[in-house]
Amino acid sequence: MTTRKPFGLPSVKLIAIAAVAGVVAGAAAVYVKETGIGNGVSDSTSAECSLAKERAANLTPLMKGQVAAMVAASEPRKLTAVSFNGPDGKAITLDHFAGKTVLLNLWATWCAPCREEMPALNALEKSMGSDKFQVVPVNIDTGDDEKPKAFLNEIGVDALQLYRDNTISVFNSLKKEGLAFGLPVTLLLDDKGCLISAMNGPAAWDSEDAKALIRGAIGS
Repeated sequence: MTTRKPFGLPSVKLIAIAAVAGVVAGAAAVYVKETGIGNGVSDSTSAECSLAKERAANLTPLMKGQVAAMVAASEPRKLTAVSFNGPDGKAITLDHFAGKTVLLNLWATWCAPCREEMPALNALEKSMGSDKFQVVPVNIDTGDDEKPKAFLNEIGVDALQLYRDNTISVFNSLKKEGLAFGLPVTLLLDDKGCLISAMNGPAAWDSEDAKALIRGAIGS
């Protein structure tokens, strides 16, 4: 039985690797089911993230079933280097979502597991999106917005807004933090913008396991 490792410990076992069409930061993108995450360069944990450590620990029992690949952050911190474009095309940071628990998901149209989980993320936003919670999917396709827009329209995504970073800098920022090893990558942030857990690889985000995790993070 594999023991769950908190962020900050060395990488453990790669459970699954899936090749996808495309290149991220000069390397073929893959996804991993479970690793120790957090060896990269990180911002110092701010005082306002001190309570997030207890919240992350309390959420660990909910990281099971369909979201078993989620790993709690041993040292929650703000990811101040992360930025991308909002639906209006203007650059924003995670501070834009202050007051909301956020499920941040990085995806691309050429990433097969990303494409497969997008309807589930849409369903999660429809079911639980509110002034307290939001799914924030950030597309990292290069080029203009037409390809990701067309894909979302094609599969009937109607609850998610299109966030973009065609420079892939958001992926590289998370890679430096030790949080991103491939696509998709998903982070759970509390209402103060503090990282509380993350995972690499797809998940059934419309499942009861996922909803229980989000309810726990929101505190409802």
